[in-house]
Amino acid sequence: MSERKTETIRGEVDSIIFKSDDGEFCVVMMICGDELINVVGPLGNVEEGEELECTGFYTTHRNFGEQFRCQLCERPVPRSAAAIQKYLSGGVIKGIGPASAKAIVKRFGEDTLDVIENHPERLVEVNGISEAKAKSISEHFKKNFAARTLMIFLAEYEISMSVGVKAYKKWGDDAETLIRSNPYVLCSDNINVPFDKADSMARELGIDVSCTDRVKAGIRYRLKFMSYAGNTCYPLDKLKKDCCGFLNIDQRLFNSVLTEELEEENLHSFDKENVRYIMLHDYYRAEDYISRRLSIMKECSYDNKINFSDVIDNAEEKNGVEYDELQREAINLALSYGFLVITGGPGTGKTTALNAIIDLYKQQGMTVFVAAPTGRAAKRLADVTGCEAKTIHRMLEVKPTELGNMSFVHDENNMLDCDALIIDEMSMVDTLLFEAVLKAISLTCKLVLVGDSDQLPSVGAGNVLKDIIESNVMPVVRLTQIFRQAQQSAIITNAHKIVNGEHLDLTVKDKDFFFFQRLEFEGLQKLTAELCSQRLPNAYGYSPFDDIQVLSPTRKGPSGTMELNKLLQQKLNPPADGKSELKTKLYTFRTGDKVMQNHNDYEIIWKKQVGDNTETGAGIFNGDIGRIIKCNKVLRTMTIDFDGRIAEYSGEMISYLELAYAVTVHKSQGSEYDAVILTIFDGYEKLYYRNLLYTAVTRAKKLLIIIGQNRLIDYMIDNDRRDLRYTCLKELLKELNDDGDQQTSII
Repeated sequence: MSERKTETIRGEVDSIIFKSDDGEFCVVMMICGDELINVVGPLGNVEEGEELECTGFYTTHRNFGEQFRCQLCERPVPRSAAAIQKYLSGGVIKGIGPASAKAIVKRFGEDTLDVIENHPERLVEVNGISEAKAKSISEHFKKNFAARTLMIFLAEYEISMSVGVKAYKKWGDDAETLIRSNPYVLCSDNINVPFDKADSMARELGIDVSCTDRVKAGIRYRLKFMSYAGNTCYPLDKLKKDCCGFLNIDQRLFNSVLTEELEEENLHSFDKENVRYIMLHDYYRAEDYISRRLSIMKECSYDNKINFSDVIDNAEEKNGVEYDELQREAINLALSYGFLVITGGPGTGKTTALNAIIDLYKQQGMTVFVAAPTGRAAKRLADVTGCEAKTIHRMLEVKPTELGNMSFVHDENNMLDCDALIIDEMSMVDTLLFEAVLKAISLTCKLVLVGDSDQLPSVGAGNVLKDIIESNVMPVVRLTQIFRQAQQSAIITNAHKIVNGEHLDLTVKDKDFFFFQRLEFEGLQKLTAELCSQRLPNAYGYSPFDDIQVLSPTRKGPSGTMELNKLLQQKLNPPADGKSELKTKLYTFRTGDKVMQNHNDYEIIWKKQVGDNTETGAGIFNGDIGRIIKCNKVLRTMTIDFDGRIAEYSGEMISYLELAYAVTVHKSQGSEYDAVILTIFDGYEKLYYRNLLYTAVTRAKKLLIIIGQNRLIDYMIDNDRRDLRYTCLKELLKELNDDGDQQTSII
């Protein structure tokens, strides 16, 4: 039908064809009068025998004919005795099976549900039902319908069913009452309804704009929004100006509410350099814990420095290498201290020093764990060290909670069984994740952090590696010598020039670093597509999916990832017979597409074949890249291979995916690719700064091609503003170390 006329149908669910885990997409056959109608849409935890009232429109599917696409689903109580019996027989109420359902309905007929809800003591009239069981049945029935009533209530305000499920899990039967009195509770952690959505709901419910709950939620919303930009704290003066503006309140009300939040320790304040900062509780707790824990690790090892020169000499002889002065210092400190940071650019020998440290730890009988933030970084770490390397999340073992927040099997109550832990690509590790790492290791466990502090900071809030280094109170070794073999690579030598603020000679085209000037976006797009689809595969044998990665500083514009992904998908994986597709608001996904997860999801279950065994785990994380191996547009499901981890996606989970033929530089952190194509074009100068260019260049292992305008390359090198973040970790570390003037770093 071309005209979508909204109407409401009512009927009984005859059979369930498909139901996603979150209930956001279901396919059912529904009996409406004397018709059997195919109904699709967000029907929730629907059961056979239920009566549904669905509002939506009829549409004709190319393969499955006429369907009713439901936009809003309500659940009237089943009315006929037959419908009630079928509903109860489906196991929807704990304690009632087909036999007991038949017996109960035989006794009470159409009054069955009224008896269960309001007169449960009468259920004992049915053989086999005790007073305790009658009470249990009634309680379960009330909970069932309380949840469904909540879904209907939230649907009036266009709030999704998945939010209702989370709200009911968190607050139970009191959820609707609580939300009616204070819609802003929906903005809380693990529910995460946008503030403007809750604010709109509050206005419809007649809640005043000067309500204290509104101001509290507004302050937290602004702080949370700033955490998405990497900040763990925010200046009070800026926070006050922002909140008074978008909440349309005066400063007196803001000050009053903030004072109350600080007194109740829902928020925290921290003073540094004569400026007061406000922090969300989670970030205050995390930075405070990290600073205290690192200070203890420093104190535990500070007086135990021993000269391991003889041991290092033996290691040189055994491994057939000669360590430079700073590498020897790093190895010595790793053996004598409980904590060490090793930092430096590409080609400076971080891996060589790291391998020596691991080898010497093992010689001392230590159990050594090595980890990295991403799967690609962990795989590279395993390749260069010869040790089994895991992602940090996998090492800590993600433990999905009912509300879907981050929790780990290994914590202060169940620590990792290791004597030394080495984490690579530490610049990517955010504040909350590093807190979790520290909680999972004993005080006697040695910790070595390896990373390049000149790269972009973590996607999550915080600037952990940079703050630790700049505090000047923890042991740090910065490797600076570029070794002879690395000097042969223009990628490495140019990366160091970028860090030092030196302009590049972009005319050289005889090594592994190439620049192509393109002043028009059509030429930039055309060359990018040709390089990926033809020139690099033909010249070097590179796979467009596995070996080549297109990077851009931005998602927007003609050189941004959104446009480039559409172009590259058409070139590399065009539509074809037998290739199924699934359309979303932003993308058309099809079998064979390269995709990236853009959101941490701790509940996704994956399976991996390891020899004859099948390994099962949970969690796919922001930045993980995979390939679609199966796509079902009718059921709206996809099967994706993330480097051997096979995961099933459905419903809301699909919104956490994007095409990955081109990704932003930020999302490429921790990964290396044989060939990198970097696009840079006019109009996005705010995103163009030195350490972003440096991070992009250092993602390439064998070949780097930059397409764009040479003046923008010079502009980026000159712009050393870095990615400014508000954090307190550096100052907290300084405060806890009275010997802050006695620098232990080697820079």
